[in-house]
Amino acid sequence: MVINLPVRLTITFLLMLLSWPLLAATQEVDPQLREALKQAFAQSSSFEDRFAAEVWLTDMSGRTKRYVSNELERIEILRTVHAEAQRVELPVSLLLGVIHTESRFNRFAVSVVGAQGLMQVMPFWKKEIGRNDDNLTNIQTNLRYGATILKYYLDRSKGNMTEALARYNGSYGKVWYPEKVYRNQRRYED
Repeated sequence: MVINLPVRLTITFLLMLLSWPLLAATQEVDPQLREALKQAFAQSSSFEDRFAAEVWLTDMSGRTKRYVSNELERIEILRTVHAEAQRVELPVSLLLGVIHTESRFNRFAVSVVGAQGLMQVMPFWKKEIGRNDDNLTNIQTNLRYGATILKYYLDRSKGNMTEALARYNGSYGKVWYPEKVYRNQRRYED
């Protein structure tokens, strides 16, 4: 019996989803990262002033329009990225580079291993921090998780961004992922 490619991919994806609970159960969870995620949901920030917000949002909106056609959604993503970058003290362009690399700004993106949303956050984190009802396709929620996780890995890597990005992606010890993020980051630098 020959199974065509789309059917074979669908079957493979469904098998991976069915095995996801087994994969998540074997994943070692860092208690400090769990605590950082819990604390992240109690904080917020925004732009310095309205003029700075308008200039930056106009510029970045033009750069991301091809990926997010809905203007309101695009502005919501950009405002939230800016706020999260300020909150965790990371360059906004870096978070935009990660989002571009991970999902191309598709908030409904799901990877083959089950990572979800703009920054491709693994769903087991919701359970780990006691927020089972969180929706990882929600812009604010996804970016709060992703920015917090990336910042944690940067701190753990003692400021080595290449190592932090590799940890974030699950490719620790390799440089292909950080290099891709850096290339995409340059698209969003001022």
